[in-house]
Amino acid sequence: MKQIHVRLGPLALLLTVIVICMTVLGLLALTTARGDLSMARRYAEAVDTRYSLEAKGQAFLWETAKDPGALNQLERDKNGTFWRILSENGMSLRIGLAGKGRGFRVVSWQFIQESWEPKEDIGGLWNGG
Repeated sequence: MKQIHVRLGPLALLLTVIVICMTVLGLLALTTARGDLSMARRYAEAVDTRYSLEAKGQAFLWETAKDPGALNQLERDKNGTFWRILSENGMSLRIGLAGKGRGFRVVSWQFIQESWEPKEDIGGLWNGG
């Protein structure tokens, strides 16, 4: 009986390349998924903070509507606008109110993200200059 010899060299090389490519693609997918999860958590935290400030701002307006005399306790600019700033987790809500007869109207409702600064100098990095 005659035996047929099968050369496994090229087939083994092809399978090795395929396994290496699939491993690299799997690691890239895992890294991307972790990055997406991290960004999603940061976004969720920012949205939570923003909604919390929104609720506090609405509560402030409700309290001010019940007692318009409380406006006199707020900071006032030269145009007669009363200002209240609410802050939480690096984000602020700046509310401007203008007195109108016995009531008031909202002239500004602005969210401000505080700028990020590194806690310490990271040595050895190019400073862009």
